[in-house]
Amino acid sequence: MLVLIYVLVVGWFQSFSTPLVIMAAIPFSLVGVLPAHGMLHAFFTATTMIGFIAGAGIVVRNSIILIDFIELRLKEGMPLDEAVIDAGAVRFRPMALTAAAVVVGSSVILFDPIFQGLAIALMAGEIASLLLSRVTVPVVYFLVNKRRT
Repeated sequence: MLVLIYVLVVGWFQSFSTPLVIMAAIPFSLVGVLPAHGMLHAFFTATTMIGFIAGAGIVVRNSIILIDFIELRLKEGMPLDEAVIDAGAVRFRPMALTAAAVVVGSSVILFDPIFQGLAIALMAGEIASLLLSRVTVPVVYFLVNKRRT
């Protein structure tokens, strides 16, 4: 699955390094999922893995939108450092709203014994990845592309 995502993003951005920057945000979901399961004394189940995979898709989409916005600003002639800052500022609200929608939507199944792992994975994964990857992805993109200029 990760290879397919990589190939699709390589085709879109015409770069081999940009998909790695985008996919670097996927592990940040685990930073939220594992401690949340521990704090809530919930089992790590198959539905947890489904939630992690679904959350990874949302995280990748958010990273693609962020990097696409950076590259749009670069094509308009904006310097790399300003484009990264501008993209982070402009795209943060839609990403925060997406995470909030996931958290609110998942809260409905939080107390269901079968789908609790799914809800915890989606909620905690989105919160952690929002906080961590929204800083990390633009910084890593800046560092990778700073060498090219």
